[in-house]
Amino acid sequence: MPDILSLLQCLLPEINATTMRQLNHIIIAILAMSGRVTMLGISRWAGIGGSYRTVMRFFHTVIPWATVFWVFFRRHLFCPNDVYLLAGDEVVITKAGKETHGLDKFFSSLLSKPISGLSFFTLSLVSVEQRHSFPIQIEQVIKSDVEKSLVSPSPKIKPKEKRGRGRPKGSKNKNKTEVIFTSELLRIKKMINELFKLIANFIPLTYLVLDGHFGNNNALQMARQVNLHIISKLRHDSALYIPYQNSDPNHRSRRKYGDRFDWCNIPQVYSRQSSIDDDILTCTYQATLLHKEFSQPLNVVILVKTSLKTNAHSHVILFSSDLNLSYEKIIDYYKLRFQIEFNFRDAKQFWGLEDFMNLGQTAVTNAANLSFFMVNLSHYLLAQFRQDNPGSGIVDLKAYCRGFRYVREMLKMLPDQPEPILLAQIFAKLTSLGRIHNVSTAVEPS
Repeated sequence: MPDILSLLQCLLPEINATTMRQLNHIIIAILAMSGRVTMLGISRWAGIGGSYRTVMRFFHTVIPWATVFWVFFRRHLFCPNDVYLLAGDEVVITKAGKETHGLDKFFSSLLSKPISGLSFFTLSLVSVEQRHSFPIQIEQVIKSDVEKSLVSPSPKIKPKEKRGRGRPKGSKNKNKTEVIFTSELLRIKKMINELFKLIANFIPLTYLVLDGHFGNNNALQMARQVNLHIISKLRHDSALYIPYQNSDPNHRSRRKYGDRFDWCNIPQVYSRQSSIDDDILTCTYQATLLHKEFSQPLNVVILVKTSLKTNAHSHVILFSSDLNLSYEKIIDYYKLRFQIEFNFRDAKQFWGLEDFMNLGQTAVTNAANLSFFMVNLSHYLLAQFRQDNPGSGIVDLKAYCRGFRYVREMLKMLPDQPEPILLAQIFAKLTSLGRIHNVSTAVEPS
């Protein structure tokens, strides 16, 4: 069984010794337990020192989770020679009842419809070399009154009269860098600023990677205000324009937009790469283009996929505010954004994000943050576990911890200690129950 208490020693300045001991019992129980990860379920597996009242006291203790995440990452997960991206995304979980803090209607991308549940926005540090995402800050989404009014059905609005041609009289140019941020963008901006204060330039962060929901000028301006370059995705039908180039040097023109970019006939001058895989031709293009809703030129990468059998084609438009970023990195960095989805999957499937039944604000915050903390802790434990058990996953790690718990409880009932060879065989047999990958012969009882 891994020594969890020694891993948590780095957290002592941030949380007191009592809370750390409670966290140690809870983590050991979660690693070994089967079934739903609730306070009652944890207490049943925690053993001595982890009664239900102890577990309840932990979940009702205010814990500086942002600092806990950062200290653990810096001590056990950080690689000095690695490059890290900042990625953000929102996870929605289903919840019944009416009393849970923050319960509201949120759109679930998995179910493709609004559901009653809770929502958490997560910032993660994504490692370019390890190809893995580490949750670093989690905040519950509490809808403002304005956001709630947008969800409710609005009365029918009469269509406006068609405006005549030309610019309306008296209209003035708008500064597109001066935007009014939504509650969502203000929440993300606040989280990023708090994270920067916490890490204090320990990690140089340059890029903020977000999904297509944030492919707009407001999100770009938010990223630039926190000194980050955004990498995101545009709509497939976005109206982009080639910058106007004056062919007559003697004629001074104030024209900004040239011809509209034609997605069906992309000039070869923008071609960067082509490849064929499973009868799918993928062509990559890169260009600096303009969008009338954005305040600055965009570094745009277009991926066009064509079926060689049916001649059907589709395209994806990625963009960055960094005009010097290569197309390979834009594609690679946006792919890495999906690693945060694996964090959501693990937190829901193994660490109780979908299971907790807490109601109060502090208890809900602790339950969600504990789930994501287990994501980071399990990554560290798996790295150690795979040294003797290559290819193992979380199911194998939990089976190992559960089997270790069974062996320990069984040894307490025996009058005499078994022979070392027999004990090793018992240990190997019990820790193999429920595992997916074969048991390594290097596993020995500790």
